[in-house]
Amino acid sequence: MIMKKTFNIIAKSVAMLLVAFNLNACLEKLPGDYILEEDAMKTFNDAEQTLTGIYSSFMSGALYSGYLTLCPDIQSDLVYAIDGYSNTLGNHWLWKIYSTNSEIESIYASLYSVIGKCNFFLDQVEKVRSTLTDDTQIKYLDYYTGEVYCARALAYSELVKCFCKAYDPATAENEQGIVIRSKYFEKEPVKRASLKESYEFILSDLAKAQELLEDENDYYNSAFFTKAASHAINARVALYMQDWEEAVAQSSKVIDNEYGGFELATTSMYSGGMTYLDYLWNYDSSFEVIWKIGYTQTSYGYPTGSVFLNFTNDYTYYYPDYVPAQWVLNLYGSGDARYNAYFANLQTGYSHQLQWPLLVKYYGNQDLVAVYVYHTNMPKPLRLAEQYLIRAEAYCQKGDYAKASDDLSTLRRSRYTSGGAISVNENNWLQTISDERVRELYMEGFRLHDLKRWNMGFERTPQANSLAEGSTMKVEAGDPLFVWPIPKHEIEAPGSEITGNESNK
Repeated sequence: MIMKKTFNIIAKSVAMLLVAFNLNACLEKLPGDYILEEDAMKTFNDAEQTLTGIYSSFMSGALYSGYLTLCPDIQSDLVYAIDGYSNTLGNHWLWKIYSTNSEIESIYASLYSVIGKCNFFLDQVEKVRSTLTDDTQIKYLDYYTGEVYCARALAYSELVKCFCKAYDPATAENEQGIVIRSKYFEKEPVKRASLKESYEFILSDLAKAQELLEDENDYYNSAFFTKAASHAINARVALYMQDWEEAVAQSSKVIDNEYGGFELATTSMYSGGMTYLDYLWNYDSSFEVIWKIGYTQTSYGYPTGSVFLNFTNDYTYYYPDYVPAQWVLNLYGSGDARYNAYFANLQTGYSHQLQWPLLVKYYGNQDLVAVYVYHTNMPKPLRLAEQYLIRAEAYCQKGDYAKASDDLSTLRRSRYTSGGAISVNENNWLQTISDERVRELYMEGFRLHDLKRWNMGFERTPQANSLAEGSTMKVEAGDPLFVWPIPKHEIEAPGSEITGNESNK
């Protein structure tokens, strides 16, 4: 297989960066970091190292191991800040989301940093190709290029999800999208494309990725972008675009994939008293993982679970910043193994001595815990479970409730010790889909964006020992802060033509 060599190369140097692609105002290179063309990516080995740098950039604490995952869900109705909390991500909990917030700035900058590295590779790849005579290396280079297109598409998809309105085919041409940068060395206008143009660019990158990547190299539990990963991203994008036919088609390419060996993690026993579902979260390894960010014992990202546990305060008790909302806990029925996989009733060390089902989904990869690295899990942005949820929702939008029921039941049976079958109809499908996405994707960064695209609001009411400020809140559908503000320094940067969102006002 073509990727065997790639795996070995990247695995040995996963934490290495070829060059620091720092950005001024996220979109412009610092003069001191400008890479002279004659010193840039010139050889096949250089291309491999550049690709390694792209993968390494996804370890940023501003992305999947931290802010990009945590902020949307903390901002929603899934958790409550607890009396005694450290104010970590408190601005999102309190809906005090400004264009100068460090979390907003970091997410925006880190996504464009990924894009900048991708653009650098794509600007240079033809020069590398022109020097190659070995057919195997040429084939590898094509595959690497497919991975880069996939990485860039994913980064842009996250930008439109966070910083743009929900996609409406009827109005997308007239709504603001994101700043599209496709070149590294060439100057491009610093202004926002339309939402339609932004999504079209993402789809174009995914199409290029799918042309270059090969089905035969799809495999489960991958730390590298595969063709299956490109289809998984495509399915999510299609769902967000309300393209139900394409969402079904793309998710089916993953669900029915004959090469990757993808299977839902089940409640069957695996080893050491752990089920396959337990193993997915304890060791970050599963047949259902389409793409994850690979960590080692010396190279890893932000401790995602720290805000839910904070065990390292005294190594005796837990001091969570946020605890699960009671309505979420109530969603899990008898026999749903996700409850015990995701939550554990633990004693806190606060003066009020709250004992609560705390989130242990991110307690930490056990191989890292063994070397005293706590609350750190490999992010798994693309899982098979989400693809079933995407396809089920798209089927519902098409009025095919029988197929939607089949997909939801397949997912639920894998998570239940027995039973799990469910059916949807014209009257209950949206609530059912919403509930199932919460059960399955809890604190994986989807809730705020789901509410936005469904045009739904939410209400918080106080629960045991919850922080008074923020625990009573009603957020109406269409609230401007469902769309995050563009960082202030981006708008004010010299030469910028970027206009803000309603949340910037």
